[in-house]
Amino acid sequence: MSARTLSSVRNAARLLKEISAHGPEMGVTELSRRLDLGKSTVHRLVTTLAEEQLLVKDPGTARYRLGLAMYDLGNTAVNGLNLHAALTPPMNWLQDVTGGTVHAGVLDHREVIYIERLDSPHMLRLFIKVGRRQPAHSTSTGKCLLAHLDDAMLDRTLDGWKMERKTPRTITDPAVLRHQLEEVRRLGYARNLEESELGVISVSAPIRDRARAVVAAMSVAGEEQRLGSEMHILTRSVQEAAAVASHQLGYRR
Repeated sequence: MSARTLSSVRNAARLLKEISAHGPEMGVTELSRRLDLGKSTVHRLVTTLAEEQLLVKDPGTARYRLGLAMYDLGNTAVNGLNLHAALTPPMNWLQDVTGGTVHAGVLDHREVIYIERLDSPHMLRLFIKVGRRQPAHSTSTGKCLLAHLDDAMLDRTLDGWKMERKTPRTITDPAVLRHQLEEVRRLGYARNLEESELGVISVSAPIRDRARAVVAAMSVAGEEQRLGSEMHILTRSVQEAAAVASHQLGYRR
């Protein structure tokens, strides 16, 4: 075992895997025998995991089964894999028809994390790598995702936000941004008109899952000089590509 490994965390993981593989329910004595751990140790583990809703105790039998929180975690992992598979074909198509740089991103509070990227075959270099974060207020992907937060979450996100002015066209007033987000929600797409980098424009559309929740956004970006006159084509194309990805995730109108 590595010096950095926490034995309690390892044992908790072993216990969850044991119930998953040999359950659906197991008691402290059986878990103690299978894991070669003392009953007191197992009791502490199951008690803690039950408090976190990773396990549920049957009061009649005193046996434990996996809790709903475990299924939530599993669904999140599966959806992450499904998202990658759902994004690849429409992102390739979007790059082919527009010649732009194509991204997909998710929202983390006030930032966008880019999870997929296809580079433009043209000279534009945006330096937005997979895993990189960008302020949500100055990107089309970020505005698209912010627009689909529920009202309470949006209020909390905008409250006290000191927005960085990246170009003279960047929106830094929360009231102005809120109004634009209402338009984004109504229209079904968001645009970035040189708000994060001068000479660069982008347009983004939401990606929904089977529960109709917006789980990501897809965008296409390029040089304003080359693509500015084709904004309506970019908008229609990114909406079509995002719709295909949403359909793959089980979304139905």
